[in-house]
Amino acid sequence: MIEVLIAILLFSLGVLGLIGLQARALSYSIDAEDRNRAALLANDVASIMWLKKSVTLTTEELDAWKARVAAATVSGLPSGLGDVDPVTGTTNSADITITWCPPSRDCSGQSATFTTRVTLP
Repeated sequence: MIEVLIAILLFSLGVLGLIGLQARALSYSIDAEDRNRAALLANDVASIMWLKKSVTLTTEELDAWKARVAAATVSGLPSGLGDVDPVTGTTNSADITITWCPPSRDCSGQSATFTTRVTLP
């Protein structure tokens, strides 16, 4: 009888470990999906720059891109904010920064960020 109880205890601990592992894997999967979406959104604005052969965007282009970043229900990010800053001292480089706050995380201290630099020839 004691052997059966010990076996059930060990089995229960194993199942609890697997449940915790599954929860962590799901969290990492969501984080990877958000980072992938941020990279795709940054690629969108970088493509516009490459097509125009300029890192300077019109207000309409920039506002439309920022709206796509913030549209979490369509293809954007939760609490997403996008920004394009020209690099000081150059005329052909810009930094693209996207920040967001996943719903599962408390972002009062620090939100998730994706930054990339575009340099045109």
